[in-house]
Amino acid sequence: MVFTATTRLMRRPTAIFLNSSRLNYDEALDFSRLSRITDLTLNKVDNITSSDEIAEKVISSKAEIVITKEMEVHASALEKFPSTVKLMCEAGTGFNNIPIALARSRGIDVVNIPTYSTESVAHMVITYIMNFSAAMFQQAKMLYEGNQKNFYVFQHPIYEITGKKLGLIGGSGTIGTAVADVALPLGMEVLVSSRSGRLPKGHKYENHPKVKVVPLDELFSTADFVSVNCPLNDETRHSIGAREIRMMKPTSFLINTARGAIINELELIQCMKERVIAGAGLDTQEVEPPHPESELWNLDNVFLTPHIGWRRLETRQRLIDMTTDNIESYISGSTQNVVN
Repeated sequence: MVFTATTRLMRRPTAIFLNSSRLNYDEALDFSRLSRITDLTLNKVDNITSSDEIAEKVISSKAEIVITKEMEVHASALEKFPSTVKLMCEAGTGFNNIPIALARSRGIDVVNIPTYSTESVAHMVITYIMNFSAAMFQQAKMLYEGNQKNFYVFQHPIYEITGKKLGLIGGSGTIGTAVADVALPLGMEVLVSSRSGRLPKGHKYENHPKVKVVPLDELFSTADFVSVNCPLNDETRHSIGAREIRMMKPTSFLINTARGAIINELELIQCMKERVIAGAGLDTQEVEPPHPESELWNLDNVFLTPHIGWRRLETRQRLIDMTTDNIESYISGSTQNVVN
């Protein structure tokens, strides 16, 4: 038989989603399309930390396709994968949890989903900004503790966001641009850091009067809100620390919806203990969740969310659908979104 694209689409390779509950924790997602094109096993756990257990699950499933969601797959696990594995799908954008060079040496394509949560993450940034500007976190905490003083003598500074400056680190990228899409109609001024001193040619905000490209130090020292929207790599890891935070205005806020390790967490904690800035909103942390003994839990000017930027129902279903698109392209012989 001639092995054509048509016959490839007819076959149903074996696939295992190693930690499907990280994505489908509420059992609300529809996997039917993915199940039609693969012989799919959903391993209904949030995470697997043992390399031996990861390898055992892959081996016993006889999988050709391995799917993960933000789960660390150490080299010691991947080295034990059988030769049947030909595709690893990270059900998300970041792929620093997979040793991609090792995967390539073993003939395994690693694919990701570059853009599934753009609007959702952008809206998370704006959610933090709106809450900070009205001291909503602090007021909710007071009521939870039975403190009603705000209803008699107001306790917290609150601000309009019209005219405030929003600094976007990684602001010319997809998510940073989506944040600007919401911030500009709210009347904010947008500062974008760029080594070249300009936005990429043809960028939608290249000549916008309310968007200014500035050096990174100027962004930190003048913005009312600083939002981290760049990827995590060797260059950006711990690129924001005490030096940068101490440049910020005492009334300003730092927001991270990208990757926790972009910020030096120990230096951030010290700055927040000294109240160098007004607050920090961290949807991502260096270790997720933070260690039980982490001081992040107890700082009254640090507000944590459990990496929920991507967790909205529609966003998660889109992720399943786009993962299915990646697998369908692999089956057809034209694998897309390969990162190695």
